[in-house]
Amino acid sequence: MMEIKTLSCVVRGPKDVGVMEQSINYDESSKEQTLVKITRGGICGSDLHYYQYGKVGNYEIKHPMILGHEVIGTVVKTNAPDLYVGQKVAINPSKPCLTCKYCLSGDTNQCETMRFFGSAMYNPHVDGGFTQYKVVDNSQCIDYPQDVSDDIMAFAEPLAVTIHAAKQAGDLAGKRVFVSGVGPIGCLAVAAIKASGAKEIVVSDLSRRCLDLALEMGATKALNAKDDFSEYMAHKGEFDVSFEASGHPSSIERCLAVTKARGTIIQIGMGGAIPEFPIMTLIAKEICLKGSFRFIEEFNTSVEWLSSGKVNPLPLLSATFPYTELEKALIIAGDKDNISKVQLSFE
Repeated sequence: MMEIKTLSCVVRGPKDVGVMEQSINYDESSKEQTLVKITRGGICGSDLHYYQYGKVGNYEIKHPMILGHEVIGTVVKTNAPDLYVGQKVAINPSKPCLTCKYCLSGDTNQCETMRFFGSAMYNPHVDGGFTQYKVVDNSQCIDYPQDVSDDIMAFAEPLAVTIHAAKQAGDLAGKRVFVSGVGPIGCLAVAAIKASGAKEIVVSDLSRRCLDLALEMGATKALNAKDDFSEYMAHKGEFDVSFEASGHPSSIERCLAVTKARGTIIQIGMGGAIPEFPIMTLIAKEICLKGSFRFIEEFNTSVEWLSSGKVNPLPLLSATFPYTELEKALIIAGDKDNISKVQLSFE
């Protein structure tokens, strides 16, 4: 057994984060696990919630937990036949049980005992990937062309989320699509929807900066959320599919208004309860409302799309900080008026 010292980015509670030394063990004879040196990580909304509030939903921080699930790295030690020392890999943060009824049917994102990087769902918590060294399952290491930049490949996890969302809508070829809320996930959804063949992608947001980024990512038209949407509400709605990516009640109501009868709404954005949900609109227009959660094989698809240039996420990268400046990076990432995506460098 090999003991490794690693510096980790941990959260201890609201506005209480730091870099601390930890020890991890790696069995050098293991046929199932690989030791990886983390090189880059993207800060996600859940990381911000743990920093700002000490919890995500009802899952509170009980003890120091390593943040981060959008990570890539290089192989340090492995016995896997398809991996080699020095190889750059994208790391899938999902670790499903593979034995529950959902895993056995292929719906691993619905695993009953999923252990996902950087989650306080269990106690002890599941540590994330914002650390110098991490032991992962061989299957979590996804190889890609070694000349692809870290800036790009660190987007593999969030892009996978949006590819999964796009697939939830079925065939998008030739469809008219609306995306409400174009922060980083909304903008990546635009890219995934465009890559899936949609003929028109209209987006809405309150931020001019976000709208401009959405246009860069492939939107055909950008509207301020306060604009007049009456032309898209005619004939019981004009869009075949709407993607709601903000979680705000008014945004969900907008999607219901502009989606055509028997159209589809994909809910990506996470929010609280909606006390006066317009259920009669949903019923009368026979709209299909579907949730979209994480990803399954779309992680591998995301790596392929980023590797080939099918999606270019770089317009969304606002800043990169060394991991030792964790709190500064989190504060900057929380400035939604001016910042899109922030990454941490571990090199």
